[in-house]
Amino acid sequence: MLACSGLTLAVPGRVLARAIGFEVRGGEIWAVLGANGSGKTTLVHALAGLAPAPAGTVTLDGAPLASCGSAERAASIGVLLQQEEADYWGSALDYVLLGRFPRARSWFGWSAGDEAAARAALAAVGLDAFAARGYRTLSGGERQRARIAQLLAQEPRALLLDEPLQHLDLRHQVAVLRLVSGLAREHGRAVVMVLHDALWPARFCSHALLLYGDGAVEAGAAADLLGRERLERLYGCPLREIESDGRKFFAPV
Repeated sequence: MLACSGLTLAVPGRVLARAIGFEVRGGEIWAVLGANGSGKTTLVHALAGLAPAPAGTVTLDGAPLASCGSAERAASIGVLLQQEEADYWGSALDYVLLGRFPRARSWFGWSAGDEAAARAALAAVGLDAFAARGYRTLSGGERQRARIAQLLAQEPRALLLDEPLQHLDLRHQVAVLRLVSGLAREHGRAVVMVLHDALWPARFCSHALLLYGDGAVEAGAAADLLGRERLERLYGCPLREIESDGRKFFAPV
């Protein structure tokens, strides 16, 4: 579905990653892991076509992403950015309805189907009672859930999530990860998400992409890559390995 080949990630004066190549298929959940400044957000922007990489190609269903029109990209790829600078004046429902823009059938307002999709998305993140609340009045965690609801209302085939768990308490972190897992495994969505907590990838992700920040990259099945030695190299700190229900998790020592 969404793939990249020979991708280089760079910032002024430094190459972050070289020769990245992987494909995200429907039903797969990829965790993008790495220390601060290793290129995780830069990768999300490149995969979304928001900021082309210096080298390499990104394809959607085998076609170069650069050749796809904006409407096609918006209908296929949903992006949760790490930061959202603009404020929003309307209600939570109005905000989530913006996700319906690629699906809207008219320039003159939302249909009943659009509103139903937006309300269902709010319910999915536990904000159905907040539909009439002003978006500005929501807490940081509530805004994050509204942003995820907007993405759900968009109904993209591929989801690129840059730190989807930020601002969320533990209960809502688990709820969002279960929601994303259901979208992949039950509805065939392709998911790429940037995560920082080493506890979650082994539990919820089928694949992992490790960005070491020095140009080195590893991509593959999560079960193969998520080991203590690799993660200690990745994060530069000692980790304790915890085994539960046949799975291995990692926490800082």
